[in-house]
Amino acid sequence: MDNVTSNEQLALQDEMNQTAIDAKENSAEVEAILSVETEEEATAEESTEELTNRYSALSRQELVSELRELCHNADYATLKSKPAVLRSVFNDKTNSERKEALAAFVAQGGNEEDFASEPDEQEREFYALYAEYKEKRQRHIEQQEKEKQENLEKKKTVLGELRELLQSEGSLKDIYDNFNAIQDKWKSIGAVPRSEINSLWENYRFLIEQFFDKVKISRELRDMGLKKNLDEKLALCERVEGLMLCESINDSFKQLQECHQQWKEIGPVPSDKNEEIWERFKTASDAVNRRRQEFYDKIKQEQADNLAAKIALCERLEEVLAATPETIKQWNEQTDKVNELFGLWKTIGSVAKSENEKIWEQFKKPIDLFFERKKEAFAKMKSEQEVNQNHKLELCAKAEAIAERCDWKKATAELIELQKEWKTIGYVPRKQSEKLWLRFRAACDKFFERKAENYKAQKSSEEENIAKKEAIIQEVKAFSFTEDKQKNLDTIKDFQRRWAEIGFISPNERQRLWEEFRAAIDAHFDKLQSDNMELNLNDFKARIDADKAEGNKAAVAREKKELQERIQKMQNDVLVWENNLGFLANSKQADLLKAEFEKKMEKTKSEIALLKAKLNILQKAEEDTNEQKK
Repeated sequence: MDNVTSNEQLALQDEMNQTAIDAKENSAEVEAILSVETEEEATAEESTEELTNRYSALSRQELVSELRELCHNADYATLKSKPAVLRSVFNDKTNSERKEALAAFVAQGGNEEDFASEPDEQEREFYALYAEYKEKRQRHIEQQEKEKQENLEKKKTVLGELRELLQSEGSLKDIYDNFNAIQDKWKSIGAVPRSEINSLWENYRFLIEQFFDKVKISRELRDMGLKKNLDEKLALCERVEGLMLCESINDSFKQLQECHQQWKEIGPVPSDKNEEIWERFKTASDAVNRRRQEFYDKIKQEQADNLAAKIALCERLEEVLAATPETIKQWNEQTDKVNELFGLWKTIGSVAKSENEKIWEQFKKPIDLFFERKKEAFAKMKSEQEVNQNHKLELCAKAEAIAERCDWKKATAELIELQKEWKTIGYVPRKQSEKLWLRFRAACDKFFERKAENYKAQKSSEEENIAKKEAIIQEVKAFSFTEDKQKNLDTIKDFQRRWAEIGFISPNERQRLWEEFRAAIDAHFDKLQSDNMELNLNDFKARIDADKAEGNKAAVAREKKELQERIQKMQNDVLVWENNLGFLANSKQADLLKAEFEKKMEKTKSEIALLKAKLNILQKAEEDTNEQKK
């Protein structure tokens, strides 16, 4: 140990007094951090109710994808109840779909006893993934316990090194350097068994205090250590403040826990900065927690809105079923109304789990009673020919509905199926046979005449549409950015909107023009600073580029297929919603339903735009890969 003069001894004595004060302040801060950590551990994982609400908003395929992500990429230490809740929600949705399928089977005249349901591909894939997760989780727990025991021995070794340092002699600088190395080693060691945490910490703190008492470290070196700790804690404050911009709520919350763990490992800061820096860190942490709470409050509100919409449907169902049909036509009209309401029901999102079974029974029970009464009524009505006559009347109505549609490919396939079904129907009364056939044939002829006229009109306007699209391409190429980023983005969106509004062009010309237009648009997008959607696309593109660099073509192809399926599903949902809005009469309940569907359509269209942008990235990745092969 260095020899010191009397004056130096007095200075070191003053420093020892200050060290004792700082040790008490550091102790208070550690207790505060441990208290906050305890609260965070209690809320580190979403509650079962929050998880249930969030997962209930997903489809069965999305639940399978969520479990696959947890199984392959998740931190098993933070999963806890997630897979169990996933399994519960998946079972609820599977049972719900089976109930709906049963209701549809009965509605079509089948007997409930004859209904059979086998596990589908999604169910088999889900439980295969769940078994894989349980196996990996067990291996993870065993590995974690092994690592914690190893870390416990490492920390005991570090304590031994610190004790040896207290007995060593040498220059103050060498001792201080060794002390810093021991501190760094201590911080680098991971988690230990929880039962040993307090004991290790108390021993470590006691030896640290003994070290300061023994070596009487100079104020200058001590201030350097405090300054270093202050800089590290300032960096943590900035990191937590930056978490407010993180797109993923769960990722931001996980990173927050990591920041609190790092904060605990960092030593004391200057006493005049201690309260200020802790208040800044705590304020930023509270903001991240509030944002997470607001996110789950929003999910709860959406589920409450869905419940209100389903209650309105139940009330509308009561109105529809208030009258008792007397003729086959009236039964069929009432059946159509019930099926329309059932279709609307399936488009409404999930509700809170506590309300789901109750509202479903409230809606399903009247429908079951209705179809039971219909079955009994039809058994008493007329002969087989009259049933066949009604069957053909239904086909006529369906053909007439298809005759007014403009989704030519799908409508054509459906109409051909109706024609095949018509041939399988038996005899009807002679006086009605020719009349029904002429009606059905007229609907078919009308549709195919409209289809032919549509394609003829598309062909005649093709040259004009090509000229319009070439003009837009030149506008895009000539467009120069201003300093207003939002204005630039709005202008590019306007180009895309105008492009989409242009009518029919043959596939060969359409592909050529689209590639030229897409290249011009992409050139402008590269210049724009990323907003939330652009950040999403950039992250997505980076992931696709990584797959492409690794030669993982299967991942790119799989991603493309999933995007196309999601886009198609969302577009179909929007069409269904727009069609169903026309069936709603003017009433308080109907207005509520309309507002709900309009909000869903707006949100879905925004999601479709993002998915299409991602699809463009995948298409470009495939084109690049094909070009490299050439």
